[in-house]
Amino acid sequence: MASAQGTSPLNKPAQQVSDDARGYYTHGEPLVDPVAPTGPIDQRWTQRVFDNRLVNPANRRKLDIIIVGTGLAGGAAAATLGEAGYNVKSFCYQDSPRRAHSIAAQGGINAAKNYKEDGDSTFRLFYDTVKGGDYRSRESNVYRLAEVSANIIDQCVAQGVPFAREYGGLLDNRSFGGVQVSRTFYARGQTGQQLLLGAYQAMERQVAAGTVTQYTRHEMLEVIVADGKARGIVARDLVTGEIETHLADVVVLANGGYGNVFFLSTNAMGSNVTAAWRAHRKGAYMANPCYTQIHPTCIPVSGAHQSKLTLMSESLRNDGRIWVPKKAEDCDKDPRDIPEEDRDYYLERIYPAFGNLVPRDIASRQAKNMCDEGRGVGPAVTEVGPDGTEQQVRRGVYLDFADAISRMGRKAVETKYGNLFDMYARITGEDPYETPMRIYPAVHYVMGGLWVDYHLQSTIPGLFVTGEANFSDHGANRLGASALMQGLADGYFVLPNTIREYLADGPFEKIDESHPAVVEARTDVEQRIQKFLSINGTRSADSFHKQLGNIMWEYCGMERSEEGLRKAIDMIRDLKKEFWTNLRVLGTNESINQSLERAGRVADFIELGELMCIDALNRRESCGGHFRAESQTEDGEALRHDDEFAYVAAWEWSGEDGLPVLHKEDLIYTAIEMKQRSYK
Repeated sequence: MASAQGTSPLNKPAQQVSDDARGYYTHGEPLVDPVAPTGPIDQRWTQRVFDNRLVNPANRRKLDIIIVGTGLAGGAAAATLGEAGYNVKSFCYQDSPRRAHSIAAQGGINAAKNYKEDGDSTFRLFYDTVKGGDYRSRESNVYRLAEVSANIIDQCVAQGVPFAREYGGLLDNRSFGGVQVSRTFYARGQTGQQLLLGAYQAMERQVAAGTVTQYTRHEMLEVIVADGKARGIVARDLVTGEIETHLADVVVLANGGYGNVFFLSTNAMGSNVTAAWRAHRKGAYMANPCYTQIHPTCIPVSGAHQSKLTLMSESLRNDGRIWVPKKAEDCDKDPRDIPEEDRDYYLERIYPAFGNLVPRDIASRQAKNMCDEGRGVGPAVTEVGPDGTEQQVRRGVYLDFADAISRMGRKAVETKYGNLFDMYARITGEDPYETPMRIYPAVHYVMGGLWVDYHLQSTIPGLFVTGEANFSDHGANRLGASALMQGLADGYFVLPNTIREYLADGPFEKIDESHPAVVEARTDVEQRIQKFLSINGTRSADSFHKQLGNIMWEYCGMERSEEGLRKAIDMIRDLKKEFWTNLRVLGTNESINQSLERAGRVADFIELGELMCIDALNRRESCGGHFRAESQTEDGEALRHDDEFAYVAAWEWSGEDGLPVLHKEDLIYTAIEMKQRSYK
C-alpha cells in the first residue's frame, strides 16, 4: 500500500489506441475538473472548506434551493441546508420521503473509526476504496469520503440511530467484502432504514421550522436551464396530473441510480433515471455509464414472471460460506446430504487471503462461472434470451451457515441476522437455519452517473448532483457498505460546504414562469406526455422495459464482448423505433396514471441503455464491474489497461440524431500506485 504525500504524479495520462466503438461516437475536448484540489492529499478537503466563500445568514434567507430526491443524500442535504437557513424545496415521487430506496440498504455503513484496533485508518479506507474500484475513481474525492466518514457516525448516533453495540455498550463493527478490517457499523439487517429515519427526522424538523417545503408524489420531468444556469424544474403531480414549474437559484439532484435499466434488479420498482437523463439531454455529461454493480448475494430468479429481485445483505458473507457441489450430478441432491469432501468452497479455494469477503464484482463473476460450468443449484428456471429463445438453467450457489451455527450457536446468529433469515424464509419457503440459502448475483447499484467536479457541480452551472446519481467516488466497483457512507457524506458534509461557493455570488436575479427557458421546458414536457398518449399502439411500456432488460443483461451484464455489444446497440435502436410507434398508454394525464409514468421512464432507459453499451464497447479492458471477455488474465481474472483507459469517460448529448461526444478526464494518482488487483 502506497503512502505518498500526494504531491507528485505516480502515473502518466492514458493514451487510448484501440477504438472498438468507432462510428458510434465522436471525440470531444479533454475534460479537466476546474476546481480539483492540489497539495498533500490529507489537507485538500480541509483547505477547500476554508477557502470556499461563505454566505451570510441574511443572504441565505434570500436563496432558494430545489432538491430532487429524499433518500440519504437528498434528505441529509435538505435537513442541513434548511438548518443553515436556505429556502429548500424537496421533491420525491413517493408518498413519503421515508419510502426512498435508501431504506432498502441492509448491511451497514463504513467509517474509519478503528474501534477494533485492527489497523484501520482514514488512509486505509481510502486505499481499500480506490483499490476496490479498480483504480478508476478520483483520489481526491475518495480521500474526502474516507476523511468525513467518522463524522457521519457521530452525527447519526446523535440523531439516535440504533447502531448495534457490543456487550459493554460500545458500537460494534463487522467486515464487508474487499477489506481485511472491521469498519462497518450496522443496525441488524436494516441499517438503511434506520439511517433514513434519522435523516428524515432531521428534515421534518426543518419542515416544521418553515425552511423546507415538501412535495411528495411529484416527479421531475425536466430541468430548466436559463441563461446557461440551472434555475428550476418542471414536475408532474402524480395524483392530479398537473404540470408544475418550480424555480430556484440552484438545483440539486439526489435521485439515485439507474439499475432498473436491466428491468430485474434489487432497486425499488419506481427507481428510474429520468431526472438525471433529462439533465443529461440539457447539457450535463454522463460519466462511466457502463459501470454497473452486480451484487453477489441476492435471492435467485424464480421464473419469467418476476419484475423485482431481493437483496440478501453482504454482511451474511461474514459468517456464511459459499459453495457448490464439486460434481454436477450432485446438484439435484439435498445440500445436507452432500458430504464435505464433495463441496467446493470456491471463493475460499481461489482467494485464500480474502475468502468469502472478496469484492462484489469478483464474487459475482465466480458465481456465474460455477453455474456456467453446470454446477449451479436450485430448481431449473426458464431463461428468455433477448432474441426470444428459451433455455432451462440453474442459477444459484449455496450460502451456508451450518459452521456459524455450530461455532456461535443459533441464538447468536439470530441476533446478528435474524430479520434477514426471516425475509429469506418468507420469500422462498425454506428455513435457512436448517438448509443453506440459495443466492445468485443481481443488478444492485451503478457507479456511473452524472459527471461532477470536486464541488459536486455538473457541467451545467448551478446543477449539483449527490449520492448514487453522480459518478465520483467508487470507480468501476463499489465496496459494500460504502453507498450509505457516500450518500450521507455528500448530504451532511460535502454539499453544504461546496454549494456555498456557488451561492456566494447570490442573491441572483429572479426569473418567472414567462421566461422563455421556462416556457420551453414546460412545453416540451406537455408535448412529450401528449405523444405518449397519442401513439395508441399495441404494447405496454412494461413489455418494452422487459425486452430492454433482457438485452442489457445478456450483452451488457456480468460479461461483455465487442460482438455482443454491437448486437445490443442494434437491438436497442430497433426497440426504440418500435417504442415510439407501437406504445400503448391507457388513461389520461389528468389523474393517477402509472402507465404514463412508466412510459416516460422506459423511454429514458432505452436511450441510456444505448449509451451504456457504447461506453462498454469503447472501453476494451476489464475493470471492476465492467468485464470484457477480450481482456482477462490466463486464470480468468479482470485485466485492466491503464495505459489506455485510466480516464473518466464523460459523454455529452448531441441531439436526437447526433452521436454522443466523448470527453476524457485523466485519472492521475499522487498518493496510490496503480497495480493489478489481487485478493489471493
